[in-house]
Amino acid sequence: MGNHHHGHDSTHRGPLAAALAITVAVFILQVIGAALTGSLALLFDSAHVFTDAAGLSLALAAATLALRPATARRTWGFRRAEVVAAMAQAGLLLAVGLYVLIEGVRRLIEPTPVAGPELIVFGAIGLAGNIAALAVLARHRSANFNLRAAFLEVLNDALGSVAVIIAAVIITLTGWVRADALVALLIGALIVPRTIRLLRQTVSVLLESTPAGIDPDAVRAHISNLAFVTDVHDLHITQIATGLPVLTAHVVVEDECYTSGNAHKVLDQLQVCVGQHFDLSIEHSTFQIEPASHRLHEEGLAH
Repeated sequence: MGNHHHGHDSTHRGPLAAALAITVAVFILQVIGAALTGSLALLFDSAHVFTDAAGLSLALAAATLALRPATARRTWGFRRAEVVAAMAQAGLLLAVGLYVLIEGVRRLIEPTPVAGPELIVFGAIGLAGNIAALAVLARHRSANFNLRAAFLEVLNDALGSVAVIIAAVIITLTGWVRADALVALLIGALIVPRTIRLLRQTVSVLLESTPAGIDPDAVRAHISNLAFVTDVHDLHITQIATGLPVLTAHVVVEDECYTSGNAHKVLDQLQVCVGQHFDLSIEHSTFQIEPASHRLHEEGLAH
């Protein structure tokens, strides 16, 4: 017995495509700027932008896949593609962030010349592009893991561009070129913690951990208090993708529940319970309602 309403939320491909186009343009300009100025911070920021472009490409591909209908082989379609894409983006960002930290330390020890005035120009260009991409993604950033990862990447870019500009001003006014390496380290420090958090969230979904906003023990206790219910077992709460939690459970009821014709009422109560009672609403729920006498039969099969 179950409750299944398969809806398809918008994947927001338009904002992703626009942000990708802006990001690619910023990357090209920043690579040119890094070559002209010799700036490590701008070079690493451009590498960060490149990973963003790759990540946004993954996000756009995942959003496109998510629109494909379910099939007999893939009963959820490609809804989980957005989680996989977000995890891939987080992995790219983490690799870049760690490399930035290592190379930044090396540049602090062995500083190299940097063209400050030119760096200001290219930092400003990068920031303008980041702000434009953020404006495109901002309204949709909480829609799913995919868009959250995309927004996070572009936000990190914007912060990196601000840091590049600050370093450029310091170098121009004081000639202290180590400011470039310090900014590179700051960019890395901004990337790594946020990336690890997103990586943990996506891995949690792929490992089918209980989603945030609901406690299985509280669900079990609430179901157990319903009329006719004597026990709940094999309770599983997982998440296919953003906004798509699922629940399955075996619910043991008194034998008279069947003889009195109340089994369907119990199912209605169960669906209302998981759909409305908790902060996380679960519309995709499947319940196996068992008479108490069935439990002995089930245990016998297990042996």
